[in-house]
Amino acid sequence: MRLVLMRLLALVLMSLPLAALAADPCPLLRAQVDAADPATRLAAAACEEHLRWHRPFIDAQGRYAGSTVREAETALLTSGEQAWRRVAGYWQGAGLLSRLQQRPGAYDCTLAPFATTPSAACRAFLVDVPWSAAFVSWTARRAQLPGFNGSASHVDYVRDAYRNPETSAYRVANPVATRPARGDMLCYVRAANRVFGFAGLANLLSSDDGGLGMHCDIVVGAAGEGAANAYLVGGNVLDGVTMRLLPLSAGGQFAALSMRAIEDPPCTPDTPQSCDANRQDWAVLLQLRPAAELATLAPSAPLQLAAPPAMPAAADRPAGSTPMCCVECSVGDGLPRCP
Repeated sequence: MRLVLMRLLALVLMSLPLAALAADPCPLLRAQVDAADPATRLAAAACEEHLRWHRPFIDAQGRYAGSTVREAETALLTSGEQAWRRVAGYWQGAGLLSRLQQRPGAYDCTLAPFATTPSAACRAFLVDVPWSAAFVSWTARRAQLPGFNGSASHVDYVRDAYRNPETSAYRVANPVATRPARGDMLCYVRAANRVFGFAGLANLLSSDDGGLGMHCDIVVGAAGEGAANAYLVGGNVLDGVTMRLLPLSAGGQFAALSMRAIEDPPCTPDTPQSCDANRQDWAVLLQLRPAAELATLAPSAPLQLAAPPAMPAAADRPAGSTPMCCVECSVGDGLPRCP
């Protein structure tokens, strides 16, 4: 009886269209971190980390599931590493911790690989400072992506692509009018009191305004592979490395990309229609340049290996009176940007 049921299931699956059979591309990608193609390497590195975090995801309707490990916990990833040490490793490997020594706990995170017990100061830093851009920067280094200047703030490399398209790994495009591809990045603005969109973000990037809170996910699967959805992976989503599914049109563009509006009610039990984790101020698609063009750009810096740092002098250590600086800054928040 069981054999008959299995055969019937196989027949049903064979009768489905290819789009219905499309699924998570990561199982085929994770082994390709050393591929010749930069886009494949970038997607493979992101997929590798997604598996490490027990594969949490946000589905195409904006519902999330599978979040089992949080950024600052001592709970174990699939590799057996404690979560907080892994996130500290993103900061360290991307070469960004030295820029954030004004932030309490940043120095302690440089010691994470050597700490015999969990560091309370480092774990507080990982909660207080958004690390999604550190994850992207680490992944780009892991993939040896030429022409990408990592940063603790997404807006820095978005601005780099906008102002310096000939030397950047990416070019900017309108996300609602462009077909995404593997290796691209889809980004939204995190400003609670304003909606930017593509035009508004372009105006800001053209100006002398400094920081802006943003978030970018790496596209690991899109059209051309029989997919009804695009698959993206981002860090610091649900406090981990999380996959996001976004519907695609028949032409391979984002189908009715869920866009946030300033008048949207908050997500509450009274307004469940607003509870959509995919409803964001999607403002730009960073399109990865072709491999032949990437080969002409400056090579990627290698991942920065952890080494026991020298203890800083007392005068150089962050003190309680040290003015705070912001990483993912908000327009008008009045805080200086971290160097």
